[in-house]
Amino acid sequence: MGVRIDTPPAACTGQLPACWRERIAAHRARIVLADGADPRVAAAAVELADRGLTPVVVATVRDVTAAAATAGVRLRPAVEIVSPSDLRASGAGAVLDARLDTMTAERACSVRDDPLYLAVAAVPAGLADACVAGSVRSTADVVRAALCVVGTAAHARCLTSSFLMELPDGTVLSYADCAVLPEPTPDELAEVAIASSRTHRMLTNSDPVVAMLSFSSKGSARHSSVEAVRRATELVRDRAPDLPVDGELQFDAALVESIGRGKSALATVAGRANVMVFPNLSAANIGYKITERLAGARAYGPILQGLVMPVNDLSRGCSSADIVNVAVISALQAQVAVSGY
Repeated sequence: MGVRIDTPPAACTGQLPACWRERIAAHRARIVLADGADPRVAAAAVELADRGLTPVVVATVRDVTAAAATAGVRLRPAVEIVSPSDLRASGAGAVLDARLDTMTAERACSVRDDPLYLAVAAVPAGLADACVAGSVRSTADVVRAALCVVGTAAHARCLTSSFLMELPDGTVLSYADCAVLPEPTPDELAEVAIASSRTHRMLTNSDPVVAMLSFSSKGSARHSSVEAVRRATELVRDRAPDLPVDGELQFDAALVESIGRGKSALATVAGRANVMVFPNLSAANIGYKITERLAGARAYGPILQGLVMPVNDLSRGCSSADIVNVAVISALQAQVAVSGY
């Protein structure tokens, strides 16, 4: 049986954050923010509270108050503050303790009181709907915590990620995998494509059309990496037969119809792709940053895909607006987990 790509509600119109706000308005999701002493997190928490979400900020009251003062914002009553020690004494501590049994004694000791691990544990403990972390921690730290405490979903073959790129003209593209898999195998690359298609549909309410990217278009070059992309394309077709996908395609062939027709006359995806699956992490990470910095795109993510419950990462160079957007995306992921969309 093929992988189903669920049918979404009506397509978004206008800028994505406005569309997302409408969709989360009916559900006051609780979003735990792991890096509570960061002024950017304090500012984001205030904005999230104003948008109808419940931010749960992990730090001492003193640290959060100081962070808010540095950010120049006034904390709202809806902003909940919980110290790491209080989380340790709560159901989050119990959840984390159960996971520590799978670690070496040295590793378990090092993370037992880690605010990041406790914040992630708040989600399976039922204290929050989703977790956002990483403004002061590396992606590797966040991914390790998510895999240890939450784990991958039954349908997921591996953890993957994508970025949603909103161009100045309103075009929205998904780029993957920009944060997790350095050198994906064909099997992993196929998982990236399918998971990113689900995310694209969920966040844009539009049909995903997938291009498996390479420096070659339909046999124009020979290389082991090209063969890997071709194999991944075949796997996607087998696993998700209703998903439009083609590869291997160069980026211009995937994006521009006239170029796509010239390089691949038989390709049904060429020129229409909105989910761009890069062959490796280097290409994807460089590509999204070039698009953001030179094309003026808004980058939303990284969005972690394939976890049992929503946990999302932040760039350490993020702004408070980036934190807000990732928190809203996390609320949408939690909503999907409940509603089936």
